[in-house]
Amino acid sequence: MYLLLIEGAEQAHGGGGLDPFDPAGFGGMLWTWVIFLAALPFMWKVVMGPIAKALEARDELASRAIVEAEKAREEAGKARAEVESKLAEARAEAAKLLAEARERATAVERQITEEASTRSQRMVAEATATIQAERDKALAAIREEVVDLSMAGARAVLGRNVGADDDRRLVSDMVGKLKAVKK
Repeated sequence: MYLLLIEGAEQAHGGGGLDPFDPAGFGGMLWTWVIFLAALPFMWKVVMGPIAKALEARDELASRAIVEAEKAREEAGKARAEVESKLAEARAEAAKLLAEARERATAVERQITEEASTRSQRMVAEATATIQAERDKALAAIREEVVDLSMAGARAVLGRNVGADDDRRLVSDMVGKLKAVKK
């Protein structure tokens, strides 16, 4: 067997056998694999390790971004719901304030109408009282004039002076009775 190896080595140096040091033959491929397998742990540690770590970090960052995006979406939904709730409350409050304002306006309108009605009734009553007083005053003046005319007429008819207070009172009473009869 030893002879076979030596004979193989001689053939490799001299011609045609397996020469692991010959780059043109099978030896080149053998050494390529040996170097590749020997360098593989180093390459894995130096090149592939950081790349794998970077890919893992990127995946982790993407996962965190997705989780944060989901949280942000949930928070945005909650905020939107809260805003819609507050908007609904504000609308309800505005409707309530508007209804109260309408009620106050109606009450003020009613009060103003009542005050105007009361004032106009009072003014009509005062005007009526003033008219009645002026009428009574005018009637009293007319009565006085009638008495004076009656006295003057009686004086002219009788030919004597009819001016005594008793006569004047008598004529006034008669005019007053005429007034009472007319009413």
